[in-house]
Amino acid sequence: MTSVIFFHEDLKIKAIILAAGVGSRIRPLTDNCPKSLLKINGKTILEMMLSHIQACGINEVVFVLGYLQNQIKDYVKIQFPDLIVQFITNEKYEVTNTGYSLMLTKDFVQDSTFIKFDADVVFDINILTSLIASEYDNCLCIDKNINLDAEEIKVIIKDDNRVVKASKTVNPVDAIGESIGIEKISGETACTLFNELELMMKDEQYHQEYYEAAYERLIEKDVPFHALDISGLKWTEIDTQEDFMLAENIFSQST
Repeated sequence: MTSVIFFHEDLKIKAIILAAGVGSRIRPLTDNCPKSLLKINGKTILEMMLSHIQACGINEVVFVLGYLQNQIKDYVKIQFPDLIVQFITNEKYEVTNTGYSLMLTKDFVQDSTFIKFDADVVFDINILTSLIASEYDNCLCIDKNINLDAEEIKVIIKDDNRVVKASKTVNPVDAIGESIGIEKISGETACTLFNELELMMKDEQYHQEYYEAAYERLIEKDVPFHALDISGLKWTEIDTQEDFMLAENIFSQST
């Protein structure tokens, strides 16, 4: 049985879903459909994600959209009418990356605690409940049981579970595992994070940076980020058609 955690309403926790990308590596599946609306065993990636978010008592969701955004807007409004939703458009989605998209949520998130999701991650709800229950204010979900290569966001930690590095450039030999694209950020850190992102994005050379680059800049300023080990729980990021088939296999027994 899946355990479900409900937040106290005063916590005002929000979810951020970054869904602006084109999904070019999984074409032709995304030629006419945003990646988050692809179906895994009959359910869209977004349906699974939002169902988990709602089940955990999170009712405010901020989307950053770009490619085929109206399809996502219409889908969410029809399928999840009870959610409190904000849609933000990244007008530069074709020439920017996730750091820029996350920056755009500042005015909607402000100083709220939030959980950030990459829109192409399919995951077991127990990953989310574990993240919510974690004692850490700022926390990255890490899978240690995975083969690391150049594409993964690889994470180095200290003995006390504090994150030292989180990027694709980390040497796999030094890494404890992969960050799966789901993080919890405290309200206090949110303010600092958005300020850092805004500072970075004033310079176009940072427009292609991932949001983890901002995390690393805060880590260098001694803002604590910790790793939450979710090894053994089901998840996959869907970048390619191979990933898509893997997701269908991993979640074939899910209800």
